[in-house]
Amino acid sequence: MAFSHRFDPTSLREYDIRGIVGRTLSEKDAFAIGRAFGSIVARKGGKLVAVGRDGRVSGPALEQALVDGLKACGLKVLRMGVGPTPMLYYLGVARNCDGAVQVTGSHNPPDYNGFKMVLGGKPFFGAQIQEIGRMAAAGDVVAEAAGSDETVDIAAEYVARLIKDWDGGDRALKVVWDNGNGAAGDVLRQLVAKLPGKHEILFPEIDGRFPNHHPDPTVLKNLEALVARVKETGADLGIAFDGDADRIGVVDDEGHMLFGDQLLIVLARDVLKAHPGATIISDVKASQVLFDAIGEAGGKPLMWKTGHSLIKAKMAETGCPLAGEMSGHVFFADKWYGFDDALYAGVRLLGIVARMEGRLSAVRKALPAVLNTPELRFECDDTRKFDVVREVAARLKSAQAKVSDVDGVRVSTPDGWWLLRASNTQAVLVARAEATTGEAGLERLKAALGEQLKASGVALDFERAASGH
Repeated sequence: MAFSHRFDPTSLREYDIRGIVGRTLSEKDAFAIGRAFGSIVARKGGKLVAVGRDGRVSGPALEQALVDGLKACGLKVLRMGVGPTPMLYYLGVARNCDGAVQVTGSHNPPDYNGFKMVLGGKPFFGAQIQEIGRMAAAGDVVAEAAGSDETVDIAAEYVARLIKDWDGGDRALKVVWDNGNGAAGDVLRQLVAKLPGKHEILFPEIDGRFPNHHPDPTVLKNLEALVARVKETGADLGIAFDGDADRIGVVDDEGHMLFGDQLLIVLARDVLKAHPGATIISDVKASQVLFDAIGEAGGKPLMWKTGHSLIKAKMAETGCPLAGEMSGHVFFADKWYGFDDALYAGVRLLGIVARMEGRLSAVRKALPAVLNTPELRFECDDTRKFDVVREVAARLKSAQAKVSDVDGVRVSTPDGWWLLRASNTQAVLVARAEATTGEAGLERLKAALGEQLKASGVALDFERAASGH
């Protein structure tokens, strides 16, 4: 029987395929992804695909359907089982796989799930994901053939590779880790058993219902238990992961959260000692403080588009040893493989802190003082959001404003900067502002942003935008 399948269009995203299980994502979708992605691999002469999953309740059924689809393309599938997404990426590298697929809902609520893909060691995203939809609908797949699958246990090898780059000497740190019931749990236990110092793991059990808190480590509310425990125990720092451990959150010894750009400053200063003059990449949402700090440390700062797949592609193009995003994705190509791995970033950070003369909080407090808005999200129809950004850019350029259009519009003024970009994954416009001139300066930046949104007919509600609704 000829194969043909149509996806819910909302599930085919910029960086992955993702949806609500039973509503916009099903086992039939998983099989179709295996059939279409597997056909792409097979047509390139590939034979081997690695598959893993996070701890979500829907994971086993979706993974089995995905594997069935891949095997129907005549491929051999290496099945990692439950574990963090970066361990799946590592399996792909270590076994020279032609492709890799992780079944994961990342930091989304428990009823979501999805698929992150790698092809030929490179991120699979954007137009490639749309191609999966086209191929499935058209039945454009390779002839059915009998593939095979094999279960592999890569955890011990992966942990040994993580430990290999420990460079913190003998100083014994006290560290609290928040697994948040995410997929890193079992691997994290193995990792801390081999690291020097004293370690405590909060919520180590892998539980895809996330009973203790939502699995997004960049939201302070989700770090409340970690902050409290760091303060109670006098720990040197706390480290948290998202649901599939490709994003990291960090709390210093005083219980203050380090934002993604502040963390990257700490990591970049260290990497630049070994790679003087190297390019360090971050996204357009990052603070000017970061880009200035990279320059002061002897590096070349590069502002690039938001999105882990886009950053990874730019890293490969530039030969950059380190990159990071505000969202907590950190990419090491220095000693590592260039993919986002929160466990590896954690090991490297611990090494830096162990070699510090002072405390991590002292580094944070020494950074220039700026005032930021949180990420502001304004509802805007999918068909309109990119036009709004183009309109704003045109008005600003005609007014001779200082504008960067790498990803949306980032406008520099004597007060600081503000950013407006269209989300690649939701029907929203994303904005942020940062002032070096205090509260009054931040209000002026928000007013300028507001004027531009109003001129393009976007409803203004800063309070609602700041709450993420």
